[in-house]
Amino acid sequence: MTLHNYATQALMEITARPATVFVKGEGSWLWDHRGKRYLDFVQGWAVNCLGHSPMAIADAISQQARELITPSPAYYNDIAIALAVKLTKLSGLDEVFFTNCGAEANEGAIKLARKYGALNCDGAYEIITFDGAFHGRTLATMSASGKKAFELLFEPKVPGFPKARLNDLASVKRCIGPKTVAIMLEPIQGEAGVLPATDQFLRDLRSLTKEHGLLLILDEIQTGIGRTGKMFHYEHVGIKPDILTLGKGLGGGVPLAALLATEAASSFAHGDQGGTFNGNPLMCAAGLAVLAAVSRKDFLGSVTEKGEMLTASLAKLAKRYRLGEVRGRGLLQALALGKPVAAEVAAKAFEAGLLLNAPRPDTLRFMPSLTLTQGEIEQMAAILDEILGKAKGGAQH
Repeated sequence: MTLHNYATQALMEITARPATVFVKGEGSWLWDHRGKRYLDFVQGWAVNCLGHSPMAIADAISQQARELITPSPAYYNDIAIALAVKLTKLSGLDEVFFTNCGAEANEGAIKLARKYGALNCDGAYEIITFDGAFHGRTLATMSASGKKAFELLFEPKVPGFPKARLNDLASVKRCIGPKTVAIMLEPIQGEAGVLPATDQFLRDLRSLTKEHGLLLILDEIQTGIGRTGKMFHYEHVGIKPDILTLGKGLGGGVPLAALLATEAASSFAHGDQGGTFNGNPLMCAAGLAVLAAVSRKDFLGSVTEKGEMLTASLAKLAKRYRLGEVRGRGLLQALALGKPVAAEVAAKAFEAGLLLNAPRPDTLRFMPSLTLTQGEIEQMAAILDEILGKAKGGAQH
């Protein structure tokens, strides 16, 4: 079958896409409409934590679809309750509101913090966020984001998001004022090129928020659900947020995200928050299947081990071709190329059957399935090695 068999023009043009239609996925691999196979180190932007079409999720959805798809969020359903209980036990937070995507969860976190400020902090509403941050594409989450490309889009933005600099506590302190209610950040800024907040910076933020009576909101849409070798990234640091957002890996490929909060931070009154499809049992069944897999003994340990393998492979390439640093944790990593050729390298990789993401002109991002094998890491490194070796001006030791 050729691309002309697909009416791609019926889809709204919102991004540049290659002339390829994917029709099948399994584990770390995708197949296109011509039967070509691709090794996927993007995985839907860290969405497919168990790989493409894992049997555990397929079985859970299939079984649940025969029982109950949705009764309306106006009523309880047993699967949403079970998933909420599991998440509260794992996270140490008290309450859960399910959403369809990470941006919606972050939008809810912003609303929740502002409601908390209205009730408890004399109407404080400002949420300190960070340069380079990415929290979603709703109007409020774009306003909260520190992405340069968003600055002139869809004006006027939602006010109330002063920007600090990541890993610069003094810049955070300068932003705190009488209208401040919370600080919100990603433990690792994925869209900015996999830029980690240091463990000490996160600890200092937690201390600072407690000192000033502010909420700490952690956006773990990308880092949560095992991506960095812990169920949640904040476990590496020994802190706990007041509000936590999860998405991407939580559904393992289906539209599922969550807003979690402590009892003290939970301020919504009836009617403040809702959503037609939120907490529907079909998606929550997938979430339960994901958590069952990621919670298995030795699963997170294997993520750490494979993360170390990935780091070693990327560091070897960086040394061989005189590239920049390797950044990240677990199976969320980046390779700095030292010059603005990331899009070109990603395009060459695509031609060679390897999917990579270029979040910045000089950076490649790696977000493979948490279930990938050592052999697949080696295959990726071999393909990338060949591409870099052929690159014009490549300087190999």
